Amino acid sequence: MSAFYDFLEDFLALFFPELCAACGENLFRNEQVICTDCIYNLPVTNFHLHPDNKLSRQLWGRFPFVQASSFVYFQKGNRVQNIMHQLKYNNRPETGFRMGELYGYELNRSAQWLKPELIIPVPLHSAKLRKRRYNQSELIVRGMASIIGIPLSLNNLKRIENTETQTRKSRFARYENLKDAFMISKAEDLKNKHILLVDDVMTTGATLEACSIELLKIEGLQISIATIAFAE
Repeated sequence: MSAFYDFLEDFLALFFPELCAACGENLFRNEQVICTDCIYNLPVTNFHLHPDNKLSRQLWGRFPFVQASSFVYFQKGNRVQNIMHQLKYNNRPETGFRMGELYGYELNRSAQWLKPELIIPVPLHSAKLRKRRYNQSELIVRGMASIIGIPLSLNNLKRIENTETQTRKSRFARYENLKDAFMISKAEDLKNKHILLVDDVMTTGATLEACSIELLKIEGLQISIATIAFAE
């Protein structure tokens, strides 16, 4: 029977091929979302192995955090840009979950990385969520949590302001645009917790800063930061 299903799968793939989110080539059987060659050639940062990394340096002095890391480098025209475009604009939510899984494997292998108690995605405003139909950061944390094995907090940190686009804004203008955009609904659930705050791409860090400043109003809370991509 399994041979029949394998044949059926191969037959359907001739007409409805699954394509790699990074390179656009057909996926082979047992490949998921991103082909083996693209996974092998992802431009990993290894930031989680080096506390004094580029992401940490960008955030130092803006808010206190335990550790900060990104999975891969984002550059114009590279595979990571293709992956993130598929996730955010081409209705491929499975891409976020897969990248979260891959990053989870990397973090789990590291003795240097301190495991938080809770993982929280940067939220989308409800209007943007309705338009996109999913929060890409939530899909990423679901993938990460499935490997790391820490619980999710999905509805406590909320985005209450539907801010204008951040594109082409300076770092200060981005922060001003976001400084009152977030709120916490149940602070007592996060009291004295070490949480991992996750976003898709790190550019100026204004969104992470605005979220963190709101979260750090909670007694005893500590923050670690993770993003899938780091824009150079």
